[in-house]
Amino acid sequence: MKSKITGVGNYIPSETITNLFFDRHIFMNEEGENLKEDNSVITNKLKKITGIEERRYASNDQTASDLGFIAAKAAIENSGIDPETLDYIIFAHNFGDVKFGTIQSDAVPSLASRVKHLLQIENNFCVAYDLLFGCPGWIEGVIQANAFIKSGIAKKCLVIGAETLSRVVDIHDRDSMIYADGAGAVVLEANSDDDSGIKSHLSASYTLKEKDFLNFAKSYNNDSCQDTKYIKMDGRKIYEFALIKVPEAMKQCFDQSGYSIDQLDKIIIHQANEKMDEAIVQRFYQLYGVPTPSDIMPMVISKLGNSSVATIPTLLTMILNNELPNHQIKKNDIVLFASVGAGMNINAFVYKF
Repeated sequence: MKSKITGVGNYIPSETITNLFFDRHIFMNEEGENLKEDNSVITNKLKKITGIEERRYASNDQTASDLGFIAAKAAIENSGIDPETLDYIIFAHNFGDVKFGTIQSDAVPSLASRVKHLLQIENNFCVAYDLLFGCPGWIEGVIQANAFIKSGIAKKCLVIGAETLSRVVDIHDRDSMIYADGAGAVVLEANSDDDSGIKSHLSASYTLKEKDFLNFAKSYNNDSCQDTKYIKMDGRKIYEFALIKVPEAMKQCFDQSGYSIDQLDKIIIHQANEKMDEAIVQRFYQLYGVPTPSDIMPMVISKLGNSSVATIPTLLTMILNNELPNHQIKKNDIVLFASVGAGMNINAFVYKF
């Protein structure tokens, strides 16, 4: 028995935040000293390195579970299933519901339970739970749903990835500019009718030396509340780590699928940093000793930013809905999905459409 994606959905918040939004921010270093460069120089460097020109923020009355519900509803409608027939709802996130203007995370009840409630599902045996796995959380949710389906204990699963990173950033940290809000979801069903579905998968957690490459820490503004924590990252260490470990993991996963490299049609990778993602894919193909094909890796980070667990399902939905003119996924196409993030975690899966 294989797991087949039968429905996709996303929610891209309507509030567009351009790089000009940060023009009056006071950026500091770890010692609490103001950066000497003008903000225009800082944002231009950001665009050059990450490719980000814009990002989307949720409206003030929305939380991560609200975004996830909208994406989930779209995926269910796209699949055509009765939501009462769902066996599992898996909600990948990292920070719970953080209401606008507050600093407290709320994850009780779970975000998956909140979405199930909003969907008005009466089936008590539709199990709803949350998954915390850094940015690779949505892929890990798909891998878990696939395991449930292959084992025979589930026939239909809904996997959601949603985040409101704009609520957990330190406005004095220039890294805050990469983060965004959004949601994406898929419905997976047991499939024995054709050869489509998940062909291989891989997950890894690097914690011995890499655990704190992404973490929660105090603001760079030493006058701020010392007890308030914000998302922080060591960008250089993450970049160096990702360029070595992610291509290796992608190759290991792809080799397990049994396909040859010339059969790979698309790579859908977590939209973390445009230059980093490009380098990862180039190194992946170098491991096979072949040049990187053109248009193999769709990117939307320039307009949507980094929305963590939401980037991959958001992008997949856009492609399948024909919203990216230069990228299509057709029947029988082979697609490699991959992500890296806090933990430090890496995962991937190969899918035949």
